[in-house]
Amino acid sequence: MSIGRFIGGVGALVWSPRLDKYLLLRRAADKDFASGIWECVTGRVDQGEGFEDALFREVREELGVEVELEMILGTTHFYRGEASPENELIGVVCLVSLDDPESIQVSSEHSQARWMSAAEIYALLETDHASSRWIRGVIERAEALKEITNPAVRDYFRQRGMELG
Repeated sequence: MSIGRFIGGVGALVWSPRLDKYLLLRRAADKDFASGIWECVTGRVDQGEGFEDALFREVREELGVEVELEMILGTTHFYRGEASPENELIGVVCLVSLDDPESIQVSSEHSQARWMSAAEIYALLETDHASSRWIRGVIERAEALKEITNPAVRDYFRQRGMELG
């Protein structure tokens, strides 16, 4: 494959500690990629913007709320369509928390929003679609890391963020 440009992206898995549930969003039918698929908040990193700023901006744009960074869940790499350099995306996925789950205002990018437990999400996402497998993996990672991560690590992310420079 030839060397080209790629898109930087972010994913924000929104978690309500009070409910111990995650927010899943259903992509609107008019979306150019993965329409109708359940996902977390996702978006592109704008030119001149860091991953952390993009993460918080995307949450504000898609949900109209401010969230707390809990931790980095991992990185992602995929193609938005055919495997070509202009469709390649690399990104960072984070767990973020929201104190008031009723405060969200879902943008037109999504047709539905649901707060669900991990078990409810696993039952909902039984399809073989790659995007559904991806969000299941994000939820599995969040569940595992919440269980084994020292609270001091999450406090560190809340206070210091994730950007190194």
